[in-house]
Amino acid sequence: MEYNPGDGMSFRRKTQALPEFARREAYQIKIKGTRTSIKANSAEGRFRAEQTLKKMALLGEKPERCTIFDYPRYAHRGLMIDESRSFKGKEFIKKQIDAMALLGLNTLHLHLTDAAGWRIEIKSHPELTQKAAWRIGRTYAEWEKNGYPFTTVDDPKAYGGYYTREDLIEIVQYAKQRFINVIPEIEMPGHSMEVNRTYPELACLDSTGHRRNWAWDLCPGNEGVFKLLEDVLTEVMDIFPGKYIHIGGDEAVMKDWPVCVNCRKRMQEEGFTDVRQLQGYLVRRMTSFLHDRGRTAIGWDEILETGIPDDAVVQSWRGSTGGKKASAAGHKVIMSPNTHCYFDYYQDLIRKEPLATGELTSLHWVYTYDPGDDPNVLGLQANLWCEKVPTPEHAEYMLYPRLFAIAEIGWSPSGQRDADEFRARAEALLKVFRALGYNGFDMETESDFAKAGLRRTQQGEIIYPLF
Repeated sequence: MEYNPGDGMSFRRKTQALPEFARREAYQIKIKGTRTSIKANSAEGRFRAEQTLKKMALLGEKPERCTIFDYPRYAHRGLMIDESRSFKGKEFIKKQIDAMALLGLNTLHLHLTDAAGWRIEIKSHPELTQKAAWRIGRTYAEWEKNGYPFTTVDDPKAYGGYYTREDLIEIVQYAKQRFINVIPEIEMPGHSMEVNRTYPELACLDSTGHRRNWAWDLCPGNEGVFKLLEDVLTEVMDIFPGKYIHIGGDEAVMKDWPVCVNCRKRMQEEGFTDVRQLQGYLVRRMTSFLHDRGRTAIGWDEILETGIPDDAVVQSWRGSTGGKKASAAGHKVIMSPNTHCYFDYYQDLIRKEPLATGELTSLHWVYTYDPGDDPNVLGLQANLWCEKVPTPEHAEYMLYPRLFAIAEIGWSPSGQRDADEFRARAEALLKVFRALGYNGFDMETESDFAKAGLRRTQQGEIIYPLF
């Protein structure tokens, strides 16, 4: 963001050479004493300006005279919240949308289905929420320890919940008013034990011909699976009007496919020689289904390994390698590498933090990330997986202030970013967030190790920051 005493160049001239998304979101604020004026090319740009003024007011900033000219670096500036592993509900999501608007983020990715719970009402298949939205075990660890038991809403021990169609339409509309797009994720073919438990007739067959209704993966040899997925995606598209639908595609274990009669039959019919080709088959069928209806599929970077249509977007999570390969192959890319953008990872020394996952990923470390200037990179996204984040308060603790860094990376070129100056602003903004009722990480007690941006892997190796 440029923040200076004045600039003679007109707003139109400043923005005319920008990419379309940046031109649309660009704005200029001029403050002269008690008078404030805004220039923008669209309602979205004006909204971004109004949010900047709101943030300045909350921070107590009252410049007598200044010009602020700003536009985003990336078109996609996102946050993913995992609602499957721990359900937090509509009001929590709307609260985070308000925070995203204040930070200039524009994409909310909702992870709605996974083995631990199906969180979206599907009118044509009500059993998905009746049988897989409730479990015994408030935390993922408790559920796992007890043998992954599902139950029903009337069980006194039941934990869970789901979004009704009306809930999600309300969330989408609430986000739209704040110029935030909501992308739903329907996981496939892995992470799908809850579907197999609900519809055992769709599961793979083992070598003895018995159904594997505890299987992790969907059965790509069963036509009933594709009918179910098409029914689900049809209703999803009716709820979520945006361009993108996320279809997962990560961490399929494929251990049942080599022995499943139906999978082997599919392989023979398609001339496949490797079970991994079955994942590519499923992904291509579902991306084509979406494409034929005017939508574009996003998948985690594993989908690149088994063949995908040209218009599919690849989300790189296993570091940045998948994103680079996808871009080289001509695909659009969203960068959310677990090296920097996984907010279920520790943000300070393990001995002082609540239970988390993965390597130390401090505020400073997140801020060192740069997705680069590849034209195929749509932008970046923070991911908050919730196996070990069971409550709304814990989720906010993991999000703030690290989400501030994602927002700044999304707006500011790397050459205009300064880690020390950013930290001072983050400390001030975190106080504002706390006053607004968000439960953020305590920067005052942050260790020197984390402040310096050092990073210790689970093997004990120390990785030094980029700057």
